[in-house]
Amino acid sequence: MRRVAVIGALSLVLLGAGLAEVVVPAAATSDGSARAADAARHAGRARAALAKRRWDRAVRESEVAVADAPADGEHRRLLGIAYLRAGRFASAARSFEDALTLRHDDHAAALDLALAQVALGRWDRARATLDAHAEGIAAADRGLALALAGDLPGALQVLMPAARGPQADAKTRQNLAFTLALAGQWPQARALAAYDLPADAVDRRLAAWAALAQPRAASDQVAALLGITPTSDPGLPIALALVAPAAAAVAVDAPPPPAFVSQIVPPAAPPLVSRPVPPVAEPAPARAAATRPRPLTPVGYVIQLGAYENAAVARDGWRGALRRWPMLGRLRPTGIPADRSTTLYRLSVGGVARGDAIQLCRGYRARGGRCFVRLAAGDRPAPWRAGLRLAAK
Repeated sequence: MRRVAVIGALSLVLLGAGLAEVVVPAAATSDGSARAADAARHAGRARAALAKRRWDRAVRESEVAVADAPADGEHRRLLGIAYLRAGRFASAARSFEDALTLRHDDHAAALDLALAQVALGRWDRARATLDAHAEGIAAADRGLALALAGDLPGALQVLMPAARGPQADAKTRQNLAFTLALAGQWPQARALAAYDLPADAVDRRLAAWAALAQPRAASDQVAALLGITPTSDPGLPIALALVAPAAAAVAVDAPPPPAFVSQIVPPAAPPLVSRPVPPVAEPAPARAAATRPRPLTPVGYVIQLGAYENAAVARDGWRGALRRWPMLGRLRPTGIPADRSTTLYRLSVGGVARGDAIQLCRGYRARGGRCFVRLAAGDRPAPWRAGLRLAAK
């Protein structure tokens, strides 16, 4: 009775839960086969609910299935999928970890786990998950997941050979095109997307990717690709926690973008990653070394501050950015035309490691600025840097 009451209380707090839909696990019994059969029935109902996009119903049915068969890795993974689709990323990650604890070679669960970790902003963990299961995850899926986890160079290394291979399909090419877009390689992304899309759909696809390239929260990209809405997550119910001696492993199943049927093999792509711009050295402050800011690590990520009509207008934007946060003066402003067919000038700053770029962008946003982090894409030093050195002081 206590078990029934616990599950019933949990179901009442779920979004959209109705009294008529509350489900409870089978009554306690010593008959293990009866409980396994009951778990299978609820798992079947959960899959049917997922097919109908009834995420809350899928969560409740999956929870009952796991309660009846806690050592079944497939039920654990199904519960993770239900949580993921319901926008409950922390609970999804825990469920996928439990599924991997029970079945270490469940590469689909590994892909799902990485996706949940990306949505939680745990990018390093997501990359570790993907690395641990690299051999069991298809290149198209792993490349897209790496891109979402912030490893754009790694994603390109996976996707480019796959897109050139004889088995390349539209999904692989579209995943590569999306990764190129995230890396700021818009001309290449447009050309590759056009292989599998009609001309009137290319601009719509690129516009959607442009919106995804500027996420406001860690979960934005995953939520958009899944077509779901993040919700408040109370966490995995204590009653469903896995009791196992083994440590949790990593896992997940990232949904690919829509597949388009095409047999066209794209041509070899030009070099994609430009040489990073080293940051301008800052004079050492006259204070104790312990209080000095951590030096930035030069790599290949930049913070885009805006897109302006031309380079001259971007100069005013740079002045405004320095007034808002003088610390940006430590770095070299750079820029590049936003598109070969326009005169727009993308103002950026950086040439640093991804983690440094994220922290800088967060600091700038905290002061009212707008920015996003991307991979350097041919950004060149701004021609007016010398005349603005004093503005950063």
